[in-house]
Order: sequence, then C-alpha cells, then structure tokens
Amino acid sequence: MGLMDPVSLLLLFVISVAFFLKIGSFRNTSKQNLPPGPRPWPLIGNLPLVDLKRPYKTMLQLSKKYGSVFCFQMGSQNMVILTGYKTIKEALVNQADAFAERPMVPMFEESAKGYGVVFSHGENWKVMRRFMLTTLRDYGMGKRTIEDKIVEECHFLRQKFESYKGKPFETTVIMNAAVANIIVSIILGKRYEYEDPTFVRLLKLVGENVRLVGSPSVTLYNMFPALGFLCGGRKTILNNRDELQAFIQATFIEHLKVLDVNDQRSFIDAFLVRQQEEKNKNQKNQFFHNENLKAAVGNLFAAGMETTSTTLRWGLLLMMKYPEIQNKVQEEIAKVIGSAQPQTEHRSKLPYTDAVIHEVQRFANILPMNLPHATTADVTLKGYFIPKGTHILPLLYSVLYDESQWEKPFQFYPEHFLDSDGKFVKRDAFLPFSAGRRMCAGETLAKMELFLFFASLLQRFTFQPPPGTSKEDLDLTPVSGITSPPMPYTFCALPRS
Repeated sequence: MGLMDPVSLLLLFVISVAFFLKIGSFRNTSKQNLPPGPRPWPLIGNLPLVDLKRPYKTMLQLSKKYGSVFCFQMGSQNMVILTGYKTIKEALVNQADAFAERPMVPMFEESAKGYGVVFSHGENWKVMRRFMLTTLRDYGMGKRTIEDKIVEECHFLRQKFESYKGKPFETTVIMNAAVANIIVSIILGKRYEYEDPTFVRLLKLVGENVRLVGSPSVTLYNMFPALGFLCGGRKTILNNRDELQAFIQATFIEHLKVLDVNDQRSFIDAFLVRQQEEKNKNQKNQFFHNENLKAAVGNLFAAGMETTSTTLRWGLLLMMKYPEIQNKVQEEIAKVIGSAQPQTEHRSKLPYTDAVIHEVQRFANILPMNLPHATTADVTLKGYFIPKGTHILPLLYSVLYDESQWEKPFQFYPEHFLDSDGKFVKRDAFLPFSAGRRMCAGETLAKMELFLFFASLLQRFTFQPPPGTSKEDLDLTPVSGITSPPMPYTFCALPRS
C-alpha cells in the first residue's frame, strides 16, 4: 500500500478531529444534561429550518417538539431558546442576575462597541443603566412635567391630522416625529417641528437601522462575520450610526458652552455634569466619557421612538379593522371625560380604553424575538444545565401568545384585560417590555405616551380605511425585522363633532 498524499492526510486528520469533538460533545451533553434540540448541519447549523421572515414562528413550533428550553444553532452560534410565560419568568425574573448579560453579537458589538445601555456589558452596563433610569426619572418620567409635554405634543399631532381634512394619508413619519419629540425633550430639552429637515433625517437614520438590524443580510453577517464585506446592510448601519453620532457630538458641544451645574435642563446636561465630577475625582474607571454619551443618546432615540410609534400605528389599524371596538372606546371617553383633554389620572376611569391599549400591545407583538440575553454564570433551568456565556433568546412572542395564559391568543380580544364587571385586570403574562434586569428602561414613559396619544386621537377622530377599501381588505401581516411594524397603510381621520 502506497503512502497517502498530503491532501488526503489533512482530510483524514480533519475528519478524525471532528469525530472526536462530536463524541466529546455527546459525552458532555449526557454528562451535563444540556437542553435538547434539532441536530445541526455542519457550518450552517439549523438555518435550513428557519423561516427568515418569521423566525419566532419557527422557534415556537420547535418548542412543541423539544420543550420550553431547547438548543438551536444559527451558523456556528449555539443558543438556547426559552418559550412560554412560566419558563421565561423563571429565567429572567427568578434567576435575574444569571440571565442579565448581552451576548457578543457581531453587529451589536461593531455598532455599539460595548458602550451605552442596550448592548453594553458588565460594569459599564450597570453604571449607564442606573444613570439612565435616575435621569429619566429626574426629567419627568412618570411625573407631571413630562405629562405636560406629551399633552402638548398630542395637540400638535391632532392639528397635523386635521390638516388632511378627512383625506387619506400615511402616518409613519408623523407618528415617529410626535413620539420622538417626547424623548428629544428629555435628551435635549426642546422639540422639533415635524417637517424640520434635521429632525426628519435623524428619524430616518434611526428607523432604517432598526429595520436593518433584523434583516436577513445582517442575520447572515452575525452568523458569518468574515462575510461582512458582502453585507450591504452592515455598511449602511455603521454609516447611519456615524451620522447620528456626529449630530449628538455637535449637540453636546453646544451644551458644554452653556452648561450650568445648578441649572441642568436635559439628559445631556446631567451626563456632562457627571463627566466633570468623574474627571475631578480622577477615578481609575471612568464611565462618563463621550463614547458612552453618544451611545446612550442613540439608545434613547431608537428605543424612545420606534416601539411606541409602532404600537400606536398598530392601534389605529386595529381600530379600523374592528370599528365596533373603536366605537366602544369613543363612547367610554365621551361618557367619562367628554371633551376634556385626556390626562393620566383618567386611565383608571377608562377601563375599556386601557384594556384596548394593552391588547394592542399584546396582539401587535412588536418585539417578537426579544433582544438576546447571555448567562453570567453556569445555571440550571427546568433541569437542564446551561453554561456561562450561553447566548439566550427569551421568545416574547411565546409569552404574549401563550395558549396557557390567554383565552384567545390569536385574536384581538380586549376582554383579556377585563373582568366580568368590565373592570381592568392586570395579567402576569403581559410582558411586552420584557422582564428582569434587561427590561425596557422607559416602560413608565411608554405607558403614559400610549394612553395619552391613543385616547386623544380616539376622542377627536374616527379612523376609517380610504374610500374603496373595506375593513376586510386591511392587512394585519407585520413587516419582518427585529421589530414588527404593520405594513404601511393610509387612512382617513374624520373629525368627531
């Protein structure tokens, strides 16, 4: 028998190593009791199983076979999927610290560089999140001061709707602008006109990046970072980030010129004051630097605009789809507060309206995949061993549509949030803001905005499809991406007498 050529020897070596690694992984699995899951293909993992437009539906389907905790592989990235209210609560709430990290996802790492709040890690995340929560509270989150700003913005939004005089129009840009003005008032201490070219550009940058982060091309880049040069979405995200950060940089330089420690007017002012204090103390670990400021403001822009605006657009679409529900909301508002401007204090007196808003959030399911988590230590969940550093995906879709928690999960049914006497009831499985250490920092603000904007619009307008379009023609299929906005639609806002 002749000697094998070098290529054949190398191939045999690779196969041998792969075989022993496979044996080792099986041994580890049986020894450590890792979660079950579908067998991955070499290189591409379980990618062939995934509906790239609706991956959360694939995951929920797989949970019926493998259980509420199972392994899944996207390319070479191993992850553990969590489904159902009970399992996700046990992980994110009962074992909050163990599931509090973010994994190293290539696109998030490249765009955020570990700064800010949403995609940061460890001590930086703790310091920045604590500062963000405190500052949002100081600048009115949940207080009268911010309520006054939202009420004022409701007035501008109603004027804009009235300007169309009952003719059809599309509302994505308008709604984004109205909602973004609330977070802008906290960040910068001002508001923009809806047509302001700088403002329109900023909204476009943020909106485009939110869409692209969940696109198939960026998903492919996260699986195979070496192919980044082929991913157009990645390049656009980074260019948009640079443009947004250049605006933030110029803005806080202006703030520095007039910074008064005793008269802090905005989030940026508060950050710059902390920056000066940190420098004066000569702290070894400094967190209040310009990179963290730019990233944190970018986080606030994106989170403060996209989710609330998307929920409101779903709300108006669902009111047209179910005009009988729209009528009941309008009747309740007319009966309880008449023509008075809706205020936060009215929420408890408008149980049906409150139930409808909650059901819009549940049904719209605007962050179906959630943002990924990672484990900070070895943990055991539902009897399975999950090693430290594991990429975790707690599927919010599986909570908001959990058949064990909701009477009619796949229907728009406001009665989910009402008792037999028509009083509002809280539901444990209502987790649109996620849960645990990484839950949305702006939940209180978002709830206030949703109630005031929705009630103000329903009080003044009846929403109908354009002439020639019936309610049956309205499409409730969401756009695919990291968030799930409704398909673009036009409507008529008919003033109510």
